[in-house]
Amino acid sequence: MNMRIGCLFGTFDPPHNGHVALAQHMLKSCGLDQVWLVVTPLNPFKTDRKLSPDEHRLAMTRLAVQGKDGLVASGFEIDLPKPNYTVDSLRFMRRRWPDHTFALIIGSDNLAGFDRWKEAEDIIEHHELLVYPRDGFQAHLAGSGFPGHPRVRIVADAPMLPVSSTEVRRRLRIWEPVDALLPPTVLTYIRQHQLYNP
Repeated sequence: MNMRIGCLFGTFDPPHNGHVALAQHMLKSCGLDQVWLVVTPLNPFKTDRKLSPDEHRLAMTRLAVQGKDGLVASGFEIDLPKPNYTVDSLRFMRRRWPDHTFALIIGSDNLAGFDRWKEAEDIIEHHELLVYPRDGFQAHLAGSGFPGHPRVRIVADAPMLPVSSTEVRRRLRIWEPVDALLPPTVLTYIRQHQLYNP
């Protein structure tokens, strides 16, 4: 079965309600059959912190999308050679699932710096970019190296992520409530495995 799949790459440390709401919106508004939340190793551009173990981040992401039609947690990138660059992962996906079409879901802040990504031209040649707003949205669009590109779709009505994983970790470390920010199953998992403790 040929499917059109949106790919939301992230460390998901932890996955939060904003990730789920964004994925659900993109699924419904962009003509996608599924959205894959692809759990990634450390971003080559972010070397300033240590991630939670891969198995915990994948388990939490699976819990976050459990029961959400069309949302899938994927851990394939964890097993690819390091460092992980998006262009390499997308090439792997085209080889591994040749019947599917993959669109890349990115924030407007990433679009602003997209021309600095490894082999950005190759990515945009093979994949549509579905861009959701982040703080500074208009400036991001103005600073994009791909203004008006036919394979760049701005999804301006997508929900702005009201919280970040960084904020969730900060709150957990100082015992502030996070119940409104996380799927209940993810919060239970964090407590069971004593993640993000001070």
